[in-house]
Amino acid sequence: MVLLSFDTEEFDVPREHGVDFSLDEGMKVSIEGTNRILDMLAANQVKATFFCTGNFAQHAPMVMMRILNEGHEVACHGVDHWAPQPSDFVQSKQIVEQVTGRKVYGYRQPRMFPVDDAEIRRAGYQYNASLNPAFIPGRYMHLSEPRTWFMKEGTLQIPASVTPWVRFPLFWLSLHNLPWTWYKVLTNWTLRHDGYFVTYFHPWEFYDLNSHPEFKMPWYIRKNSGEKMVERLDRLIKQFKKHHYEFMTFHEFAEKVKNEESEEKSKKGK
Repeated sequence: MVLLSFDTEEFDVPREHGVDFSLDEGMKVSIEGTNRILDMLAANQVKATFFCTGNFAQHAPMVMMRILNEGHEVACHGVDHWAPQPSDFVQSKQIVEQVTGRKVYGYRQPRMFPVDDAEIRRAGYQYNASLNPAFIPGRYMHLSEPRTWFMKEGTLQIPASVTPWVRFPLFWLSLHNLPWTWYKVLTNWTLRHDGYFVTYFHPWEFYDLNSHPEFKMPWYIRKNSGEKMVERLDRLIKQFKKHHYEFMTFHEFAEKVKNEESEEKSKKGK
């Protein structure tokens, strides 16, 4: 099983590097990137989960509806990606559900920062996808957290996939920078070991960042951006399909886990 996801936020990375960057500018980049992603997913006939900020939902309602109309899942990713607030759990759910007219089941905190799982449950989410259980000094140091799905505070936790044992991260930055053969070997190893694979990307990665030196983006983020990233992800998806791996949304995965646990309890009760 492959759980493909996209953190669909207003592009704000230049602000991390001291660039005065407006919401309108950020939305332009993210809308273009999201449409490129949707085109590629449609060509491959696979489904994904889009974790959307309230800002993105309110400023790109037509894109939101395209995501849903093409069979993908919409989940929440806070309100303002640059400035997460404690109220985001509830407020982002209200905004996204109002824009789409659909119930939202999942949440991912901006930048995969820690969240209060009890608050996630009280806000009515079925699952939380805010954990990257990798070893990345200064960013993610979650060596004591489970690598694969687990329950906490009554909510299903779906961490991003990392390799067994050494916990090498297999998220967006890895696909940008690793040689293709290395990334393919690591993802296949993890998929066989865990039985499923979870990864995430951002729409702005599919925008030609190298054509905009004014963004002041580090080389390791700009590397293989734009059409090259479309080609890389397309190649990864085709690799998974070649081996007949099933693509599913996070909500579908959560329902599968729930049904399997119910069946297991029923067997034990007999």
